[in-house]
Amino acid sequence: MRLALLSLALALSACQKAPPPAAPAAAPVKEPYDANASADARRIEADVRSLADDLLEGREAGTRGYDLASLYVAQRFRAIGLSPAGDDGSYFQRVPMLRGVLQADGNAFAIVRDGREQALAFRDDFLPGINFNQARADVDAPAVFVGQGVYAPELGHDDFAGVDVKGKIAVMFNGAPAKFDNDRRAFYSSRRTKAEELVRRGAVGLVVVQTDDEAEHSPWQRTAANWSRPGMRLRGEDGKGIDTWPELRVSAYVSAAHADAVLATGGRTSRQLFQDLRDGKLRAFDLPGTLRLASHTAITPVDSRNVVARLDGTTLKNEHVVFSAHLDHVGIGAPVKGDAIYNGALDNALGIAVMLEAANRLKHEAEPTSRSLLFVAVTAEEKGLLGAEWFARHPTVPADSLVANVNMDMPMLLAPTSDVVPIGLEHSTLQPLVQQAAKEIGVSLSPDPSPEEVVFVRSDQYAFIRAGVPAVYLDGGYTGVGGDAKKIQDAFLGERYHQPGDDLSQPIQWNDAARLAKLNARIGRLIADAPQRPQWNAGDFFGEKFGKPAAPAKSAP
Repeated sequence: MRLALLSLALALSACQKAPPPAAPAAAPVKEPYDANASADARRIEADVRSLADDLLEGREAGTRGYDLASLYVAQRFRAIGLSPAGDDGSYFQRVPMLRGVLQADGNAFAIVRDGREQALAFRDDFLPGINFNQARADVDAPAVFVGQGVYAPELGHDDFAGVDVKGKIAVMFNGAPAKFDNDRRAFYSSRRTKAEELVRRGAVGLVVVQTDDEAEHSPWQRTAANWSRPGMRLRGEDGKGIDTWPELRVSAYVSAAHADAVLATGGRTSRQLFQDLRDGKLRAFDLPGTLRLASHTAITPVDSRNVVARLDGTTLKNEHVVFSAHLDHVGIGAPVKGDAIYNGALDNALGIAVMLEAANRLKHEAEPTSRSLLFVAVTAEEKGLLGAEWFARHPTVPADSLVANVNMDMPMLLAPTSDVVPIGLEHSTLQPLVQQAAKEIGVSLSPDPSPEEVVFVRSDQYAFIRAGVPAVYLDGGYTGVGGDAKKIQDAFLGERYHQPGDDLSQPIQWNDAARLAKLNARIGRLIADAPQRPQWNAGDFFGEKFGKPAAPAKSAP
């Protein structure tokens, strides 16, 4: 396999104008061999070992490593026997984007009060947001604190009450109020939702202040160490970014350690505001003086690609069930213990491998499904769900033919378990189908153990949901078999998530992954063979927000 990948790398390198950035070589990884693994578990393991190999350099969207990964997945689709379903009869769908990289010079964050100016230090104290609309931006404006920047009139909640943000820089915390139900907390936590509300109110900038709780779980130094990592946005036909909100001319992120510099005024302290956040008592207030924010971004166009394959159905072949998993990871970054390659073994080489095995199972079942099946390995999930967003907006099949999405992202399979966690199960008529499949496979379904993480809007299924397509996202379970699975998963999130340690040295449970693939395949078949398209449940928040009227079934010609 390494020889095959090396051949691909050499062939692709001949077409590149410049070599990829150099990275310190990682230490060789010991590869344990499980003699009891099933054949499907071995296929999953082989795929993960290929996609998470150092040769692919972390599979960042728009890089040679990602292109190699996409070639690999396309050939796996071909070997399974799936038809190409991308652009122009290929397996690939082009995804045009803008790539933004912060520059070391030309950045500033200054607080001007009472005739004095306090400057925060780039990297150590603050990081500018990547600006996809102009290379250099500089704004001096009054500022206003707006809690978490949430306006939810149906819940009687308004973080903007008593203040006016027009022409001002809005300062806020991440997230949404803990008193919200999970659905609304997920929706109102979205940076997209907040940006749209700020633009509607006339704000000219945005500052997000890290809280002490966030700093405990994700230390500022870890974020600052990767300050030069590229960001991306989709690119329109006019060459401009999509969903870049040019009205918000500047943005920045401030460390919790320097929150007082921005927020302490009128007897308030950041510590008090952090506690008010926990207690649900935040109130908006104008900040004295002005803030001056400046940023310098290098902006270039870049293309990446989704990998799309199809398995034809029969009587309802013009309708499609979409399986998705993101192929990209975060690439090369700041070295940790001498290793600068962020391999993304769990996130999301394992998800891709599970999807491939589900496709393999469905292809080799005795009878085809009624509806057709699409398998989409999407790009740039780590840049903001961009590949999924592009596919949902520009599907390679008729948009109204998409009936459901089954997503797979970072299945947490580091300890033997007897359950899976279906995220979003309660929103649609997918629920009884998932429950039936789990019963048939012999696994239990557990509730989301961390609803405050709002993962329902943080992975690719959200792009389909916004397009009105019911979706479910399957994660690994937490009911351990002979061990504390939750503790092991939490250790991964705290120590190796988005770090070089998410590599092949981890104790991935390959047989559990094979079971998850079997479950995915069964769910897909039940959806594809159901007489009716999945529907949003009556009164469901996301269904009412994004759902579309039910379309009649379309029989094959």
